[in-house]
Amino acid sequence: MTAPTLPPHSSPAAPTGPATEPPGTALGATLHAQVIGWFDEHARDLPWRRPEAGAWGVMVSEFMLQQTPVSRVLPVYEEWLGRWPRPADLAKEAPGEAVRAWGRLGYPRRALRLHGAAVAITERHGGDVPTEHAQLLALPGIGEYTAAAVASFAYGQRHAVLDTNVRRVLARAVTGVQYPPNATTAAERRLARALLPEEEGTAARWAAASMELGALVCTAKNESCHRCPIAAHCAWRLAGKPAHDGPPRRGQTYAGTDRQVRGKLLAVLREAHAPVPQTALDRVWHEPVQRARALDGLVADGLVEPLPGGMYRLPLT
Repeated sequence: MTAPTLPPHSSPAAPTGPATEPPGTALGATLHAQVIGWFDEHARDLPWRRPEAGAWGVMVSEFMLQQTPVSRVLPVYEEWLGRWPRPADLAKEAPGEAVRAWGRLGYPRRALRLHGAAVAITERHGGDVPTEHAQLLALPGIGEYTAAAVASFAYGQRHAVLDTNVRRVLARAVTGVQYPPNATTAAERRLARALLPEEEGTAARWAAASMELGALVCTAKNESCHRCPIAAHCAWRLAGKPAHDGPPRRGQTYAGTDRQVRGKLLAVLREAHAPVPQTALDRVWHEPVQRARALDGLVADGLVEPLPGGMYRLPLT
């Protein structure tokens, strides 16, 4: 197991400010070995990690898991792959069917993006999820994170996979701060690339292992340092766990927001297999201005299709 040749790191107990240099080779190799060893023993048995999931199963999971916990994703994922085991199967359906099957996972534009990616995969790549990172990135609805994750988890390639969990692990273990910035920075990307093992298979395993560590042990709240395989090397722990002193952490609210109203409106349309009148939608929320704003937003996002006579349906095209 190797790591890139990197500038020396003065000490595992890095200062609490942002790191300006990547970790040293020895520290990187230690982190790789210990985190991957922990993962080999403690990784959850998730359906998208099984060989039979294939690249399409990995891609579906990555879309669904964005901002959504595993427990909510599992039943929808199983139903989705049972109905659409290949991209071409989904591409044959109207996009509204993807929105319907998305259920209550939230952020339903992901369903439209996944449908769009399935259409492109079918048209451009013969129905097979492409293997090259650049080809993945060129698919509609695929950003840098998803392209790297699919290339890494499905094809065992060497890419920096930076989700919220990985960013938190690197912020604490290497940079010495409690939380990463609200948005991914160029410095974080440089650090993640510098820390990648050289060997492709090991790099892919490191990506999955560091993500799992952040999900199960190095969590945003109530971190379990006594269970962490790299606690002895964690810069944040060694510095005494200094409190976060950056911009306020963004909280997620739902009750009473436009997101909640959008969800209620979509629930009516998902349950209906024929166009729905405006009056049926009016009943789901008491405040008319907010309700109208939410419905207009759904139409603008392509999630709802307005029809003549004040009728609405999930999109057919």
